[in-house]
Parts: sequence; C-alpha cells; structure tokens
Amino acid sequence: MDYKKIAQELVVALGGKENITAAAHCATRLRLVLQDEEQVDQATLDEMDVVKGTFSTGGQYQVIIGPGTVNEVYKEFAKLTELGDMSTADVKQASTKKMNVLQRFVKMLSDIFVPIIPAIVAGGLLMGINNLLTAQDLFIKGQSLVEANPGMADLAALINTFANAAFVFLPILIGFSATKRFGGNPYLGAALGMIMVHPDLLNGYGYGAAILANDVPVWNIFGFTIEKVGYQGTVLPVLVSSFILAKIENACRKVIPTALDNLLTPLFAIFITGVLTFTAVGPFTRAAGDLLTNGIVLLYDTTGFLGGAVFGLLYAPIVITGMHHSFIAVETQLLADIAKTGGSFIFVIATMSNIAQGAATLAVFFITKDKKLKGTASAAGISALLGITEPAMFGVNLRLRYPFIGAIIGAAVGSAFGTLYKVKAIALGAAGLPGIISIKASSILPYIIGMGITFVVAFAITFLLAQREKNKQ
Repeated sequence: MDYKKIAQELVVALGGKENITAAAHCATRLRLVLQDEEQVDQATLDEMDVVKGTFSTGGQYQVIIGPGTVNEVYKEFAKLTELGDMSTADVKQASTKKMNVLQRFVKMLSDIFVPIIPAIVAGGLLMGINNLLTAQDLFIKGQSLVEANPGMADLAALINTFANAAFVFLPILIGFSATKRFGGNPYLGAALGMIMVHPDLLNGYGYGAAILANDVPVWNIFGFTIEKVGYQGTVLPVLVSSFILAKIENACRKVIPTALDNLLTPLFAIFITGVLTFTAVGPFTRAAGDLLTNGIVLLYDTTGFLGGAVFGLLYAPIVITGMHHSFIAVETQLLADIAKTGGSFIFVIATMSNIAQGAATLAVFFITKDKKLKGTASAAGISALLGITEPAMFGVNLRLRYPFIGAIIGAAVGSAFGTLYKVKAIALGAAGLPGIISIKASSILPYIIGMGITFVVAFAITFLLAQREKNKQ
C-alpha cells in the first residue's frame, strides 16, 4: 500500500488539514476531532478501499481502517496534518469541548468506570466459575460438582473469596479512579475508600438487619450521633465524596503555604471529607442509590418481557449517542448488590443487541455482490458476535439502514425472551458469544436460546428487507 497517498486522500476527504484539530489512532481506527463534520466528503471516504467504515460519536469522527494498516496510515496522516504524535487521551480531551452537558456527564462516568472494569470483570468471572462449581443439576443430576467431589470445596471457597474482593472493596477502586478524574490525588481517593469500608464499621450489607433490630452502632461526638456504617458495594456515595475530596484538596492547595502543603492538605482534605461523608453525603446518597437500584429492579420485574423488548429495541440507538456508557455505573451497582438484584439484566440485553447487529451484518455478507462490502461485512459481523459492534453498526448497518432495522427488531425479540426467563449476568464481560461465562449457571440455557432466536430473527428480517429494497429499485 502507498500509505502516503492514502493519508493524502483522507486529509482531502476530511475537509483539509485546517478542518482537523486532533488525530490519534487505536487498534483499528483513526480517531479525529474535526472543526466541521459537514465538510467531510463521505462519498469519497466510502469509495476508498482502505476505509472499512466511518462514524461520529462523542465529539469524535472515527474512520475504521483495520489493525496494522491504521498504524502506518496514521504516521503519514500525522505528518500531513502537522499535528504531531497525539494519544487517544489527547483526542478525548479535544472532543470534550464539542460535547453538550449530558454528553460530558456520560463521558465523566465512562472515564471513572472504564479503568476499573478489568477488576470487576475478573471478580465477576471468578464468581461465575464458583457458581459452576456449586450449582446443582448443572453437570450432575441432584448434585453440584463440589458435592460430588468434596475435595473441591476449599477450591470453591478460595475462588469465592477472590471473586468477592472487588465488590466488597469497590469504594477503594472507585475512590481512586473518581478522585483522579475530578482532579485530585487518586491515592487520597483510595484512602477515602478505605475509610468507607474500614472493618471497625458495621458492614454495609448488614445495615438493613441492624436497623430492624435497632442495633446500629454510632459515634457520640459533642452531643451529635453519627452512624458507624460502612459502604461496601456502593457506588453513588463514594462518587460524590470523591468529588468533594478533590475540590477540598485543590482549595487547600491554593491557601496553604507551599512549605506546609504536603503536611496539611492531605490532613484537612481527608478529615473534612470523611466527616461530611458519614454525616451527610453518605446517608443521603446511600438512600438515593438504593432507591435507584430498587426502581430499576422493580421496572424490570413489573414490565416483564414487554419492557425487555423496548429496552432491546432502543439499546443500539442508545449506543449511537454514546449514552450506553452511563449503564456501567448502574451495572456495577446491580452486580455489587447481587444478593438483592440477582445480577445485571442490562448485560443480557446488550448481548442480544450485539448478536443482532452481527446477524444483520452477516446477512448483508450473503446478500451483497459488492466485494468491498462483503469483506467489511464478514469481519465486522464476526466481531459483533464476539461483542465489538462498532464496525458492524457504523460500517455496514447504519450505512444501508435496512440491516439496522432488522438488527433492532431481532434485539427486541431476543431481549423479550431473556427477560421472560429472568436471565441475568453475575459479571461484566464480552457481551456476545463469550459472555456465557458471565451468566448465572441456572440461566445459561435460556441465554444460549435467546442468542439463537436473536440471530435468526435479525438475519431473516434483514434478508426480507433487502429483497424489498431490490424490488423498489
């Protein structure tokens, strides 16, 4: 390939170097911030063999090129645009300026939760393995693997301990990530999280029972009583407290002399935030978080398969706006409070949506005679089945429109089925075929059947709509 020529054609099609304010690349895509996306020559980009698709989201215009090739194209692209070697973080920062208030809020949640997802995924998948070992009737009729092999009991107990750690100490992870995002010292954020789950406090999971027994421990300080209750497995309290911590820390640094900064700033920031957390922020946000979780669970339980169908229908359009990143916070809370919620139904609906996008794209692969589109559809369709939908959704389905319609209908049907059988995930993971290990042991079979239904419906409807499109022509 003549990478320099490709880069030159891209610059021209994107409205010239004056229209490009930031550029970086990830594993498969050029990630760009443009002055005016109306200046993009979309027809020229679509005709370029190297371009597998384009889409715009979160203030970024992204050009799908493919692994390996994108690195070489970017080298020449950076020279031509005179932007230098930028990171994806630089591009994200530049794109934030183009976002509205709601988009910035969603991006903030994404910035906080995405870095801690690996820890949550690891814990959740270990929990899934533990369930496979301890679930009755899954492999042996009337018994679990542990019951049939008592020597595995301690292995299951060890795995369960490893699995629970990320959720029990979740405030530490969120405190670190959130305080860093809000501009404070992340280690102070972690320390705040440690305070919120300190073993001297009543375990947060036992708070409800302690209230009923009128046995909630308290501190008595100068006539004031403060509940000594931990915040294990919570999300909202530590998010708000981390924001306050970062603001107090930065305010202290402005007024405390440099010679005393390292001594007094951490002291005041932690003490003031800690007091506010246990007296006001924590109790209020705990109640708000419980209300939100209970509301979501109630909505899921009461709307049944109709609610699942609507959510499945809307999930892909929500992904287009980038709003799906806000679901990470909700899913984290559902998984952290799994004893009450049973797990996350959002993961199951995301899976059905991804499978549907892949099925619709593979239908296009069999329908189209365009060689370039065939190549894009085959790779993008398989990628979507594995949980990565951007190439399928933006490179094929939205461009042709009718596959996207087939996909969201398929997602609605599959989500309705999953909701009908109360299929829930006990871990975050790849929302697609590999997601089986993230599902409750008792729900694995309906999860597989749901994916099959989703695939067949999305594929069939896309095929029928394609024939309709041909008849119109």
